[in-house]
Amino acid sequence: MSLRNALLGLLVFRPGSGYDLLKMFDTSLGYVWPAKQSQIYGELTKLDATGLIKVTEEGPRGRKQYSLTPEGHAETLRWLSETRESRPLRNPMLLQTFFLGLLPREEAVQRLLDHAEASAKEHDTLVSLRDTEEWDKDMLTVCGRLVLEHGIRQRVLEQEWAHWAAEQLRAGDVKGPDTTGTDTTSADVADSNDQAHSGR
Repeated sequence: MSLRNALLGLLVFRPGSGYDLLKMFDTSLGYVWPAKQSQIYGELTKLDATGLIKVTEEGPRGRKQYSLTPEGHAETLRWLSETRESRPLRNPMLLQTFFLGLLPREEAVQRLLDHAEASAKEHDTLVSLRDTEEWDKDMLTVCGRLVLEHGIRQRVLEQEWAHWAAEQLRAGDVKGPDTTGTDTTSADVADSNDQAHSGR
């Protein structure tokens, strides 16, 4: 998926300005595909230049309203029907978790508890959004609700996992690597090399 696909998809349902589209990202799409204002406006300019969207109205302060062209609609349907998006394989948080054994045990445990707390706050934010919006106005909002629910359930899973992982570290008695002798080891290697050279 790309920002390009997201913007085209939104414009299938209704014309909108850059501000209108930014609001959609802030309330729903941003939880699965975040985008900054500058990125959205820049991508709209590119889509206009390629003929996938067009400016249908211009207002005060340079406000432009965009609509999808037939080519843009066809591109959106092609993306939905022909493209099978793969799961993202990179997860920075899990990569750091893999190496938490390098930290003092309590610090490593706290990192996991911090992740649980952050997930709890994100969960509450999503639930608040779910309970304050109308989700049956059209198919865009209905499907937006599906995406939002995934985010809510994912945050619950993240909290449960982080608390479980913290308990695993607390209960374990395996020691981490001893890094205190790193410099000494390097010095020993250097001494060994010097002795080898002097013995020639």
